[in-house]
Amino acid sequence: MPSYSCCVELLPRSALALTALFESIKGKCTGLSVADSTPIAVCDNLRIRRHKVFDGITERGKTSTGWFFGFKLHVIINHLGEILSFRLTPGNTDDRKPLPELIKDLSSCLYADKGYLSASLKQQLKTMGINLITNIKKKMKPVEQTCFDKAILRHRSVIETVFDELKNLFQIEHTRHRSPANFVVNLLAGRVAYCLIPSKPKIPVAGTYLQA
Repeated sequence: MPSYSCCVELLPRSALALTALFESIKGKCTGLSVADSTPIAVCDNLRIRRHKVFDGITERGKTSTGWFFGFKLHVIINHLGEILSFRLTPGNTDDRKPLPELIKDLSSCLYADKGYLSASLKQQLKTMGINLITNIKKKMKPVEQTCFDKAILRHRSVIETVFDELKNLFQIEHTRHRSPANFVVNLLAGRVAYCLIPSKPKIPVAGTYLQA
């Protein structure tokens, strides 16, 4: 008969199938994409020194809400709230580092927050057919933006709603993992489950603004 220990032992075998399933049901590029990252803590901060499961695999990182020990989840969605690409890195990774790999199959406009500001990154993405659009810092020179771009930047926070659903509805983040392999399977399963829900957070955009 199935048992908890048996299921835990067999879970890693589903990783490849879950990855293949995601590739078949993930969203399609609409010409309007949003990028951001979110922390995935694997233990409480008070237990960092005693934590052994992910020792040597991940690192401490810092976000606007404070320090954490775990990973960073980098995600790009389209304006329909569908996940287009997805990467996991150690918690101390710069948000800009995995971006060129994440946008390989995308085109047109990519919106992001100030954490992605970089002249060299913007130029690199431009050669790949992507126009990176971000807000600017107070001391920077003004950058000309269309009314449409300004409106999308104001709605960019929809990706935070996606992260909230992934964490709270599909439970991709918790501190009870007993092995890195099962952590990955749990993350992949949450990603697939999100793709299958019929109603996702969206940015209201008229179709005339999008690529054919």
